[in-house]
Amino acid sequence: MKEILILGTGCAKCEKLYENVRQAAALLGMQCNIQKITDIQEIMKHGVVMTPGLVIDGEIKLTGKVPSVDELKNMLA
Repeated sequence: MKEILILGTGCAKCEKLYENVRQAAALLGMQCNIQKITDIQEIMKHGVVMTPGLVIDGEIKLTGKVPSVDELKNMLA
């Protein structure tokens, strides 16, 4: 099961990324553990300075943008 972290303070982009990740995982039929991290200190521990950030299985995949569902499907596959 993939471990996915959505790093952000709860802004609209962060929420959109969360929804897009959920949708991409559902379309792929994947079981994922998706967590929202909103604590700024915790976000910085991951090395993310621009939110939203996406971490998949401990690896930072992107920061500062919201990819499409199709782009996320490619990242998750």
